Amino acid sequence: MSAVPLHRVWKLGADIDTDVLAPGHAMKHGVEVLARHCLESVRPDFVGGVRQGDVIVAGPNFGIGSSREQAAAVLVRLGIVAVIAPSFSGLYFRNAFNLGLLLLTCPEAGRVAEGEQIALDWQAPAVLTAEGTRLACDPIPPFLMDMVRAGGLMNQLRARFGKEAVNG
Repeated sequence: MSAVPLHRVWKLGADIDTDVLAPGHAMKHGVEVLARHCLESVRPDFVGGVRQGDVIVAGPNFGIGSSREQAAAVLVRLGIVAVIAPSFSGLYFRNAFNLGLLLLTCPEAGRVAEGEQIALDWQAPAVLTAEGTRLACDPIPPFLMDMVRAGGLMNQLRARFGKEAVNG
């Protein structure tokens, strides 16, 4: 596993809603300020400890609640490269990919431990644990993977059509 990047795991429970990711009391601010409040009610240590390249492993129903895209934007801003969970809210799922955040639907996500160093196989897709266990994830349509590689839908459109076409 040394040839592929390793990602540190932040473990969360089930039913992490968008109000926990992007709290209502901070929604009047931009994403930079809003990100400082991400997960504060369930993981007060998260914002102070998260690093570029970390991943979140959560229980089922990640991203339930309102459709606010800021709930995905704050994770991108904080450097999270992927969220791994058994299931996601449909709206959150699409918002995340639109913003360049990889979501891996992994039925066995609960087998990954807090603080563990894991690798991600984007092609399969799969999670590779420190012990060498391979946890299969649901397939991701190629157009969504293209969005993640581009850093989100707007970056993908700029690359395809040019800045002027996207900005109007």
